[in-house]
Amino acid sequence: MASSSSTNNELRPLSLDEYKRYGRQMIMPGWGLPGQIKVKGARVAVVGAGGLGCPCLQYLAGAGVGTIGVVDHDTVDSSNLHRQVLHTSPTVGMNKARSAATAMNA
Repeated sequence: MASSSSTNNELRPLSLDEYKRYGRQMIMPGWGLPGQIKVKGARVAVVGAGGLGCPCLQYLAGAGVGTIGVVDHDTVDSSNLHRQVLHTSPTVGMNKARSAATAMNA
């Protein structure tokens, strides 16, 4: 599989757990609840789940982006593990897009 994505949350209100998780970024001027709801409904595609893509994916997921698509035709190699932070030893040989999606949904 060359691409994968997490589930889409559309523009639904935030749950109590989401308020707790994203509260710090919602207090930034100009962000607030409307901004977080927009982020939750956002769809982002990242091409490459390697040395640059992995931290990008990690921060997008951490910020609460609702749908994240990952495109990468490569497979995880043990030589990737020290710099591609979403991949782990058990995912060696797995498609990078699938490995990254699995890590983001964990």
